[in-house]
Amino acid sequence: MRALQPHETVIRTIVFAINQLIVGRSNSTGSVTLTAGATTTTVTPAANMNSSAKIFLTPTTANAAAEQGSGTLYVSAVTSTSFTLTHANNAQADRTFDYDVRGG
Repeated sequence: MRALQPHETVIRTIVFAINQLIVGRSNSTGSVTLTAGATTTTVTPAANMNSSAKIFLTPTTANAAAEQGSGTLYVSAVTSTSFTLTHANNAQADRTFDYDVRGG
């Protein structure tokens, strides 16, 4: 979905954008794989965000689910351009999550 310009006046374009949001489509989602051999991973989403944004994670691999279940994964920082995940340091290269940024 493309962003609307503040001066957009074509009703069809505005309605299309609103309908896309109603059915759950937005540019606030993405995917991240935790950095192997490190305790933090920084994500710079394509969506606009701010420091009060809420980050929601969904594991998409077994190792990601295990990481989340262990209690060592959390959002440790949120800025106007990125968020940082703190997690266990291990060699697994497939701890992959989908994310959704809300309120940014």
